[in-house]
Order: sequence, then C-alpha cells, then structure tokens
Amino acid sequence: MCRDYLRPALLIFVSIAIGVVGWSGHVLLLPVALGFPLLWSISRTRLVAALVSAGYFLAASRGLPQGVAAFYSSDIWRGLLLWLCASLSFVAVHTVLWTKNSGVRPFRYLLAAIIMSIPPFGVTGWAHPVTAAGALFPGLGWWGLGFMTAGIAGLVTRIWPAVAITFAGLWLWSAASWTEPGLPNGWRGVDLELGASLGREAGLHRQRDLIATVRNAASDGARYVVLPETALGFWTPTVERLWKSASDDTDATVIAGATVLDATGYDNVLVAIDRKGGSSILYRERMPVPGSMWQPWRFLFGESGGARADFFANPVVPIGASRAAPLICYEQLIVWPILQSMLHDPDFVVAVGNGWWTEGTSIVAIQRAAATAWAKLFAKPLVIAFNT
Repeated sequence: MCRDYLRPALLIFVSIAIGVVGWSGHVLLLPVALGFPLLWSISRTRLVAALVSAGYFLAASRGLPQGVAAFYSSDIWRGLLLWLCASLSFVAVHTVLWTKNSGVRPFRYLLAAIIMSIPPFGVTGWAHPVTAAGALFPGLGWWGLGFMTAGIAGLVTRIWPAVAITFAGLWLWSAASWTEPGLPNGWRGVDLELGASLGREAGLHRQRDLIATVRNAASDGARYVVLPETALGFWTPTVERLWKSASDDTDATVIAGATVLDATGYDNVLVAIDRKGGSSILYRERMPVPGSMWQPWRFLFGESGGARADFFANPVVPIGASRAAPLICYEQLIVWPILQSMLHDPDFVVAVGNGWWTEGTSIVAIQRAAATAWAKLFAKPLVIAFNT
C-alpha cells in the first residue's frame, strides 16, 4: 500500500522541482522544463497526471500571488485565488488529454501543447516547455522549433531515455558556447528603477527626467532609444507636444510605452517619437495581462473599461528601414505572439515591461529569459527595457 502512494508522491514532488528550477529566470535552465512531459507520460492514472500538471504549473508561476498582492495593494488571498484560477486551463487540458494508451500518447501531448500555445487556452499558456527551444537549438529558427516538437513527442514514448540523453548533450553543448543576443546597430534599451511611480506619476518633472535619460543615451551614439512599458503614462496631446518639442535637439528616435485611453477602455501601446518631431502609435499590445488589465467579462454586463486585446494584430512594426517584433510584458510569457511575429521574419525583437509589482519574485527574470530564448532560437538581435 505504501508503494502505491510513494510513486505518485515522488512524481508530484519532482514536477514541483522542475517548475521551480526550469522557471527560475535563467535562460540556460529552461530545458529543465522538458522533464514535465516525461512525468506526465509516466503517470499511471489521470488523477496523478492532473496533480503532476498542477504541481509543475503552480511552481513555475509561484511569483503570481505575491505579485498580485503588490499590484492591488491587498492581502495574499486575492493573489492565491488568481494563481489557482490561472492554473485551471493548464491542468484541465493536460488532464483531459492524458491517456494510458502509449500509442496515441505522443499525439495527445502534442495536441495539449498546441492548445496551450494559442487562444483561448493559450491566454494563460505560461511555462510552456517549448520555450526551451532557444537554449537547445539556438539559431535554427523554425527547424529548431520542429526538432524541439519532435523531441517533446519522443519524451512521452518508450524511447524517452534516448531522447533525454540527446537533449542533455545538446544542452551541454549550448551552455558551453552560449552568447547573449546582440543589440541591433544603433539601438539602446534603457532599464529604469522607478518602482510603481512609472506611468502613474506623469508630471512635468518626471517627463523631463525621462527626456534627459533619452538625451544621455543619444549622446553615447544611440539612434533609437527604448523606454519601458507605460513609461510616458497617458499619451495625451500635452505629453505628445512636450516630447515632440524635446526631439528637436536630440538625434535619437524614442520608442516608449504609454497608455491610450478612450470612453470604452484603453490600449497598452508603444509610441515612436522621431528625430524630426513626428510621433505615432507604433504598436498596440496583442495580449494584456488577463484579469488585471484585460477584463472581457465587462462587456457581458454592459460595462466599459479594461485593456483591449488585439490578439493577432500588428505582429511586426516598421521602424526606420527595419521591422521589429514588439513584445510588451505578458506577451513574453506566452507562445503565440512571438511565433506569429516570427512568421513575418522581423529584423529584431523589442521586449519591454513594467515589473515594479514583481519585487521579490522571479517574474521579470523569467520574462527576460523567455524573450532571450526566442531571440536566440531565431537568431534575432534583442532590445530589452524594463522598469523595476
């Protein structure tokens, strides 16, 4: 009887460890997440598969309760509730598709992986093991993604030891020769440490400080300067005029996060202010954070508000003579935005975020690691700008 419980308990414990280590915020540890498909496949019952899935996902997203509590200035219970709710889709998909039939198991797991990559379930498709493709197959692009997909399918079959050994060898080779993605020529991402005030304190003094930051970067030779998500606050005519006038005496084009508000809600955007005093909305976020930003249930009750999700809009944007794949905050944690962008073969990736609320967690580090992994997979330069 004791043995009947020992094996499931061990699987659950290992799944939690895999979630913690694989999603610790270090890009070269992402391949640890590939242990999850293996544990899922060797679970002997659907209940154990469900508990293994829950242990992995909850461990990987362990920073959410504390982050939500900080974001809402509330106690931990609200964060715990959202944490558990967010895990439901991942656990449900992997529980329903689990099977004892080893012949169809690889197809079932690949179906689960696809479902968790695209809307609607992909909206909460964090901690996806396929993200590790950049750490194992850097520079191979779609071929690398194909090899990763085939390898994941192999991990849920009887030949998993051979697949695991192959992945381990690729992992060691990649770690020995690893280099971070380079910056595009003439680009500079600016990290800030302004906490919760960024985007909320939108007075003239704050805007002038940001303008001075841009000028310092431009004085070092940067022709394009990227500021974090919501750096400019609300994008109003007054803020627009201020930045246009400031662009007259700088040689840099500014790419910065802002919020565009109207009567029905708001858009989380990137704006561009060029060297000639022109300005435009460059990018509208495809997938804002569910719950805290994107609240589609409001429309069911005839209410307005919340951030709009543009899902499959503007996957690449033109900047000068180049095309960029923008990723704002939450989009770095899920799969389809970056893959949709890569279908259009952009010249580089721009990843921005405002992670002040994640202090004491690994969320920002995970976002950086995921963005780095995808950029390495497709051999694209990467520009990162975060506020903490």
